[in-house]
Amino acid sequence: MIQFFSLDLLFDNELALRMGAIVISVINTLVIFSIGKNLKNELTGLYAAFLFNASIYCSVLAGNFIIPDTPQLLFWLLSLKYLLIALPAQNIDRKVSGRFLLASLFAGLAILSKYHGVFIWAGTGLYVLIYNRKWFQTPVFYLGMVLSAFFLLPILVWNYQNSWISFTFHGDRVSSALVFRPDYLLTELLGQFAYNNPINYILIVVALVTAYRQRLHIDKAVLRLLILNSLPIWLVFTSFSFFRQTLPHWTGPAFTPLILIAAIYLSNKFEVKATEKSKLLIPGSVSSSLILMYSLLIVAWALINFYPGTIGKKNTVSKFGDTDFTLDMYGWDQIKTGFEMIAKENVRNNTMSVDAPIISPKYFPGTEIDYYVARPLGKKVLLLGSLPNIHKYAWINEARGKLEKGEDAYMISTSNWYKDPFEYYQEHFEEIIPTDTLTIKRSGNTAYYAFIYSLRGYKGDFPDPFLNQNKKFEH
Repeated sequence: MIQFFSLDLLFDNELALRMGAIVISVINTLVIFSIGKNLKNELTGLYAAFLFNASIYCSVLAGNFIIPDTPQLLFWLLSLKYLLIALPAQNIDRKVSGRFLLASLFAGLAILSKYHGVFIWAGTGLYVLIYNRKWFQTPVFYLGMVLSAFFLLPILVWNYQNSWISFTFHGDRVSSALVFRPDYLLTELLGQFAYNNPINYILIVVALVTAYRQRLHIDKAVLRLLILNSLPIWLVFTSFSFFRQTLPHWTGPAFTPLILIAAIYLSNKFEVKATEKSKLLIPGSVSSSLILMYSLLIVAWALINFYPGTIGKKNTVSKFGDTDFTLDMYGWDQIKTGFEMIAKENVRNNTMSVDAPIISPKYFPGTEIDYYVARPLGKKVLLLGSLPNIHKYAWINEARGKLEKGEDAYMISTSNWYKDPFEYYQEHFEEIIPTDTLTIKRSGNTAYYAFIYSLRGYKGDFPDPFLNQNKKFEH
C-alpha cells in the first residue's frame, strides 16, 4: 500500500506515505453508505457514513495511520456487504452463491491484512449454525471456507520460513496469568468508548436497546447477522482485558456493524421529518458526534504545535515531559538540526565516524528517529532489543547490515520516553559517553530534552532477537 501510493518511495513525504490509508478511508465511507442504503434507504446510508467518519478508530486510526487495520477494515466491510445479501437467503441460488463467494474472498483478504479477520468467519459460522443451517448442505459454503483459507498460505509460508515467529509473538501478547485485573478491563472499556466516539457509543447502546424491545424497524435476519458479525471479536478481546493489558483498537471492527444498527435507528426516527421537509435532516446526535470528533482533532493539533512547554512531568530532567502524549509528534525537526551539528563536530574532532549509526532499544521512538532524524541526514538506524521491542526492525537490521564488533554508534533518548543507555547497553559497549543535551522548545518554553550518547567499541555480543527473548531487554 505504501509502495503503491508513494511509487516505491519516489515521493517520500508524510502525505504520500499516508495516502493509501486516506484513499481507503474514502472507499470505506462509500462502502458503508452502500450497505446502509441496501439495508433501508439512502438516509440510512448517509447516517452510517457520518457516524463512521465520526469514529476515531474508523477515520483516524484506520483512515490515516499506517497500520494493518486500514486494509482489514476495508475488506471487513466488503465482506459484510455481501454476507448481508447472501446469508439470510432461503433460496440459495447461483446469484446468492456468487455473493457468498465474494464475501469469502474479502474475508480472506481481511485475514491476510490482520489475523483478526478470522472473526468474520466466527460470526458467519454462528449465524449459519443458529439461524440458517441450509448453508451446511451446500457445497458453496465449504468452497467459501477454502477460498478464505487460501489467503492463509502466504502467512503460513512466511512463518515456516521464519520459525513461526509471528504466531509465537502474538501468543506471548495474549498469554497471561489468570488474575483478574479490573484496571485493565476499565481501561479497555473506556478506550472503546473513546475510540468509537462517546456519542456514537451511546447511540449504538440506545439502538440495541430499541432492537431488544422489538421497536427497531429492521429485518430480524439482518439484525442477527450484524450483531453476530460484531460479537465474537468484541467478546474475545474484551475478555482478554480481564487478565492482561489490551489495546482498544483490537475491537474496532466490532463497532462498524453496530454503526449500521444505529444508522437504521436514526433513519426510523427521522425519515418522516426528512421527507416532509424534502431535504436532508441531520439529527443533533449525528452533528454533535461529528463536531466532537473534529473539535478534538483541532484541539489535539493546537496542543501538539502550540502548547507552551509540556503538560507532562517537570520534576526531573530525565523525565521532563513524560506522560505528555502531545510530544510524540513534536520536536523532531529540532532534534535533527541539533544532532546534525553534534555529529559533524564529532567527525571534525575525529571522535566518531561519519558512518556511525544510531541505535535504539525500542521501535518507539526508534521509528520516529529513523524517519525524521536519520533519513534526512543519511544516517543508518539499527534497533538493538528483544523482538517484542523492535518488531520489523529485526529484519530491517539484517537488510541494512548489523552493527559490527568494534563499531561505534549514537543513541538518542528523549526525556518524554527516556531509555537509559547504561541499562540497555553497558555490557555490550566498551564505553558510553553522554555527549550533549538538546533542549526542545515549544512556543518558547521547554517541552522536553533529547540526550545524545556516544557508544564506543561494540563488543558484538548483543542477543539475537530471533533466538533470545531475554526479559532483561523488555523494559
